[in-house]
Amino acid sequence: MISSIEESVHVDYIKITPEQAKEIINNESNTIILDVRTQSEYDTGHIKNAVLLPDYDVTEKADDVLPDKNAKILVYCRSGRRSEIAAQALIELGYTNVLDFGGIID
Repeated sequence: MISSIEESVHVDYIKITPEQAKEIINNESNTIILDVRTQSEYDTGHIKNAVLLPDYDVTEKADDVLPDKNAKILVYCRSGRRSEIAAQALIELGYTNVLDFGGIID
């Protein structure tokens, strides 16, 4: 009898510091900066070239906003709580290169 074993590859998002994120932003032009705060928070100020996708919309709208599941995506919010949740959701949706640098105040 031959039995088949399916290999499951588990990918986690990577937690990085804001300093590491800044280094990536400054040196890698193809990186997507994902702001998962609300529209009103985004409107009061955001990282240059950041794409807005509020955390509560990630599951439904990620495929439209982020079509390349292999792109490097840096995720942030205000305190780090929403970015962690959004980063995990992206991994569960099949994104493979998700980096969470937590929260920013300004």
